[in-house]
Amino acid sequence: MTDQPKVEPERLYMHVARRLEQSIRLGHYPVNSRLPSEREIADSFGVSRPTVREATIVLEVRGLIEMRHKAGAYVVATECEADASYLTDNVGPFEVTEARRLFEGEAAALATATIDRNELAELESLLSKMADNDLDQTIRERADRAFHLTLAGSTRNEAIVSVVRTLWDKRYSSPLCSYLFSLARQLGIQPAVEDHRRILDALRARNADGARAAMRDHLKRVTESLYLATEHDARERTRLKMDERRHVFARRAGVSELAG
Repeated sequence: MTDQPKVEPERLYMHVARRLEQSIRLGHYPVNSRLPSEREIADSFGVSRPTVREATIVLEVRGLIEMRHKAGAYVVATECEADASYLTDNVGPFEVTEARRLFEGEAAALATATIDRNELAELESLLSKMADNDLDQTIRERADRAFHLTLAGSTRNEAIVSVVRTLWDKRYSSPLCSYLFSLARQLGIQPAVEDHRRILDALRARNADGARAAMRDHLKRVTESLYLATEHDARERTRLKMDERRHVFARRAGVSELAG
C-alpha cells in the first residue's frame, strides 16, 4: 500500500474505501477476520485517521464490514449487492436537502388541490408512527419516508414521485449522506413530528401557501440538524488529529502513550 497515486482531497476516503474493498474481495481479509486498526490503515495509506474512519463507514454501509464496540472492524461479507457506482456517488446531504426544499415545497402546495381523504388518513397514521417513541427508530424513519412519498403521490404526478423518492433515498445510497445522517441520529436528532403535523394541517385546510411554507420550514430544520452534525464531526476530527500528533511526539520522545 505504498506509492499511492495523488488523489483529490475530498475523494481521499473513497480511494481508501476502494482499496480496502479490493483487498477484501481478493481474500486478504476473509469473513470474520479483523481489519487492521485505524492507525495501521492510516499509516499504510499515508492518510489521517478521520479519512480511514470515513472509508470504513462506506464499507459498513455497503455491508462488507461491521464495526464492533471496542473491538474494531470485522469483515462480514466479501461481496455486496450494491454495484460499484455506489463508490462514485459523492452527493452531499446539504445538496440533497436543498433540492428537497425546492421540489417538496412545491409538491406540498400542489397536493392541496388533489389529495383525498384516504391519503390524508394515511398521512395521519404515518405521523402517529413517527411520534411513537416506543417504536424502533428504523420503523419511525420508514414512516417518515412513507409520509413524504405518500404526499408526493397525492399530486397525481409520477415524475414528482420519482424525484422525491430519488432524493430521499440519496441519504442511504450516498456515503456522505449516510455518514452525516447516521451521525445526526447518534446525536439524538429524530423525525420532526411537529413539522409534519403543520404540513398535514395545511394539506387538510387546502392551504397551498401554508403547505409550501411548512414543508420548506421543515427541511430548513433538517439542514440545521445537519449543521449540528458537521460541527460535532469537525470537533471529533480535530480531536483525532490532536491524538495523532500526540502519539507522534510521544513516540519521538520515547514516552509511553498511557503516561499522563
